[in-house]
Amino acid sequence: MRIEKYILKDNVISFRTRGENLPNTEYLKIPKERVGVLIGPHGKTKETIEKTTETIIDVDSEAGSIAISPQEDAKDPLAVWKARYMVKAIGRGFNPEIALKLIDDDVMLEIINLPDYVGKSKKAVLRQKGRIIGKDGKTRDIITEMTGTYVSIYGKTVSIIGEMEHLQIAKEAVEMILDGARHKTVYSFLERKKQEMKLREIKMGPSYILKD
Repeated sequence: MRIEKYILKDNVISFRTRGENLPNTEYLKIPKERVGVLIGPHGKTKETIEKTTETIIDVDSEAGSIAISPQEDAKDPLAVWKARYMVKAIGRGFNPEIALKLIDDDVMLEIINLPDYVGKSKKAVLRQKGRIIGKDGKTRDIITEMTGTYVSIYGKTVSIIGEMEHLQIAKEAVEMILDGARHKTVYSFLERKKQEMKLREIKMGPSYILKD
């Protein structure tokens, strides 16, 4: 697993240090059934992402292929990548409002591929998705509330959006479930981590605050 935004941003920094040009266009694919969500009613969602990130997004609705390029007057050198993460988040089941939070440099996207943990068996994937969601969505809600992150379970993936430390805690909780931990054990872990972060907030100031 990897936190794509963090890795890519590090790469961007090294590219700029060496004086190399940033790539002009990023390409990716999303599930066809999520293309409509990306475009939005009358194209409004795509337009909002383009305006927010100063990019141009070309969509092939039939194939689910996306091309993202910077607008001529784009000021943010990371604009294309930020738009890419937003599009990818929508493709992984997040609603556009949450995906747009990735405009913040401190907010990142993590995608956990379930077959990497449980194999290719559809039955195993469905079982683990059920455990992560929990009865009536309880487990997913607890992970979200305890860590201040957003969690989407879609297809064969579990995706998380949040600030680095919060995201890592949510990821660890998901991995505990995938490793067979009891829900009670996972909830205790989350409660302990939340308390640790609150104590750190008191010592270090509001920059460590855990979202409610």
